[in-house]
Amino acid sequence: MNVSLTINGTGYERDVEPRTLLVDFLREEVGLTGTNVGCDTTQCGACTVHLDGAAVKSCTVLAVQAEGGSVTTIEGLGNGELHAMQQTFTEKHGLQCGFCTSGMIMTAVKLVESHPDIEEDDIRHGLEGNLCRCTGYENIVRAVAEGARRFDPHSPWEMEPAEHKITLREAERRARERSRA
Repeated sequence: MNVSLTINGTGYERDVEPRTLLVDFLREEVGLTGTNVGCDTTQCGACTVHLDGAAVKSCTVLAVQAEGGSVTTIEGLGNGELHAMQQTFTEKHGLQCGFCTSGMIMTAVKLVESHPDIEEDDIRHGLEGNLCRCTGYENIVRAVAEGARRFDPHSPWEMEPAEHKITLREAERRARERSRA
């Protein structure tokens, strides 16, 4: 079957078997290997990409189901530079082996887009479909919280200027004050 997709802003057209998974299309047909295959059963989230604006686990989407769609992978997220969420995962040590990182980041971006003032419990709940076998999730949660503070959903490729950054402790203090009000 012929499949035509826009991936990271570039059009791709390939003839594939109808059973080809989107993750395999991305990795094998297009050569974008930042999206990982961890379980093939939607359990781990390592294969998460954005399809038509939604975070999806690409190991359970057929390439033909995405026909005509627009896909963003971890390689295309920052538009040539590190996205705020990618930057904070680096700064806050939200990764160890890195296998789950692309899926975590892709999920976190959509989570923050829908909940700009997200709280720690919401981050933990929102990442439940993404598994990390290396960390205790503390640094991942810190990275997402910091990314949420830097991330402007109306301009997803922008980061706040350095002078506007606040510490996680300060953000937590502000969140406590908001909840009391």
